[in-house]
Amino acid sequence: MPKNELERLRRQIDALDAQFLKLLNRRAGIVLKVGKAKKTSREEFYTPHREKLLMERLKKRNKGPFPTRAIPSVFSEIISASRSLHAPMKVAYLGPEATFTHMAALRHFGRSCEMIPMTSISRVFEEVENKRTECGVVPIENSTEGVVGATLDRFQDSSLKIGAEIVLPIAHHFLTVTGGTRGVQRIYSHPQAVAQCRPWLEDKFSNTPIVEVESTARAAARAAEDSRSGAIASEEAAHVYRLKIAERHIEDNPNNMTRFLVLGRKNPGMTGSDKTSILFSVKDQVGVLYRMLEPFYRNKINLTKIESRPLKKKVWEYIFYLDMDGHLEEKRLQKALKELDQYCLFVKVLGSYPKATV
Repeated sequence: MPKNELERLRRQIDALDAQFLKLLNRRAGIVLKVGKAKKTSREEFYTPHREKLLMERLKKRNKGPFPTRAIPSVFSEIISASRSLHAPMKVAYLGPEATFTHMAALRHFGRSCEMIPMTSISRVFEEVENKRTECGVVPIENSTEGVVGATLDRFQDSSLKIGAEIVLPIAHHFLTVTGGTRGVQRIYSHPQAVAQCRPWLEDKFSNTPIVEVESTARAAARAAEDSRSGAIASEEAAHVYRLKIAERHIEDNPNNMTRFLVLGRKNPGMTGSDKTSILFSVKDQVGVLYRMLEPFYRNKINLTKIESRPLKKKVWEYIFYLDMDGHLEEKRLQKALKELDQYCLFVKVLGSYPKATV
């Protein structure tokens, strides 16, 4: 390509960038007006159902060549920056920095929010319950390791609602100070990450001691202090703790996913692609587990998950966690829950919220 043609194209890009910036500021001005109106009417600044509808609408309108898959990433940052015009949104998450929960929170809320790390899932709940943060992010299940019991247990006595879900692909990398694998004498990681990378570890480091720590982020921090050690952690952890990636994608399952929940104090509106989660405890009767599923079958409701947990206050009694397609505003779902209530000691709706896009 001739040099003068390249310069002409660059000038076109510069002009479009300037126009884009002008439009962003124009959008920000309207957002400020919306914020004032919301404050007057006491509406929530964070509205996950509207954000979901916006993303879907933009993806449908995109004609390329800009990749459709990149639209949520770009616009989540624009929305995040727009929310910060009023005040940075505070989001509690299971920390420390650079955990997969932190990555999920950043993906969903953008980097203009104030991310506050918590030492436990229970602490995340407490921050939102006591209104010290607007939202919280906690893990609920992993595609290979199963449900996170601490999250389900905490829902039993919490008034919080599920406002959204986030599905994050889990990629494990081997991190070292040097970017190499020679001379590594110990490896740090979380027990789940170790289990998910067992074949690689047996092949590469069969005789190397593995030190289990409370999170993959903590593993990266420990490895950063010792050039003779390595860590199994995320790419974000490599950036935060100034480590180099010695080997990428060492997990044994390329389809490893973790699902996270956004905790809030209100139910989002309906989008047309929603999920509802409930907790319930059944009466001890013959065939009750069969009968509790009948209302969903009769009302044509697709159940996507069922999980049982011991009831905290009574020995050998159980509470059930159920995910289903649909929103609480739908009559068929309301009817099914009313029928279910006949066989239950209690039914608790945890929230109706937009489905995550994987």
